[in-house]
Amino acid sequence: MSAIIFPGNFQPFHNGHLLVVQGMMKLSDNVIIVICHDKTGADEPFTLEQRREMISAALLSADIMDATITTVKDTPSDADWAQHVLDAAENPAEPMVWSGNEEVRKIFEAKGIATKKIVPVPGIVAAEIRQMIKDKNSAWRSKVPAGAMDVIEDFIAKQ
Repeated sequence: MSAIIFPGNFQPFHNGHLLVVQGMMKLSDNVIIVICHDKTGADEPFTLEQRREMISAALLSADIMDATITTVKDTPSDADWAQHVLDAAENPAEPMVWSGNEEVRKIFEAKGIATKKIVPVPGIVAAEIRQMIKDKNSAWRSKVPAGAMDVIEDFIAKQ
């Protein structure tokens, strides 16, 4: 397989995401993490820059140096969005898109792109982690990788 593409919001980048990337790295030397973004808000508090920093720091802490991190903006058209993701990944010859989101997999499958379903890690849910951070419940720290934790700590300090 030439490339594995991992699109997501990564609000925040958590241990489940890191496990997925580690699995991808065992199968391909061309792993592309695509941060999908539009705006920040109550449900998506981290900026694009914070998410990029979280992912970079988490990968560095896990000794993953070869993954590529790129970004795409959301678009009104699913087909256009999927093409933007492929463009951001530099249109690899034989891409496979990994996602836990059935709708995302269907969008890529409609374009003839192979997909793989990511199975969620029990107890690791981004919305719950965001709520823990909002509630000042320190249990969130056990759910995010080293590196990402520092970025979130900085985010909390600035609130």
